[in-house]
Amino acid sequence: MKTPAIKLASSNAKSAIIDILNGRLADAIDLALITKQAHWNLKGPNFIAVHEMLDPMRASIDTHVDIIAERIAQLDGIALGTSQVVAKASKLEPYPTDIRKTADHLAALADRYAALANQVRADIDATDEAGDADAADILTAFSRDLDKNLWFIKSHLE
Repeated sequence: MKTPAIKLASSNAKSAIIDILNGRLADAIDLALITKQAHWNLKGPNFIAVHEMLDPMRASIDTHVDIIAERIAQLDGIALGTSQVVAKASKLEPYPTDIRKTADHLAALADRYAALANQVRADIDATDEAGDADAADILTAFSRDLDKNLWFIKSHLE
């Protein structure tokens, strides 16, 4: 017995949406790891405030990672989240592992949060145009959190 499937405009649209979501899945996993890298290694003024700010940011990203991966599965795709896939697929600039100063970490984080937020906004339109309002909604929620967290990061740099 064949189970009902989610209907989209075409199988090409479904494939395109799965590809978009897998791309953002890789970026989100990378950003979660980057956020933790900064959390573990920053030193200097405002250390405790920034250190404690980064854990909820990581948790927020992890929530979106799960939701994005589940949408891929709902569309009968395969969520690609292994470290090997993420290392190859992430569009984020590699994070410097030789920095310690709080301000350097915040600047590096701001660049990557902004880059992903901008990509997610473009993907909201692409998934909506492909006929998947649910994927667009998932990405809209992710975009809101990225923007909020970018605001927190940038506020520490002012």
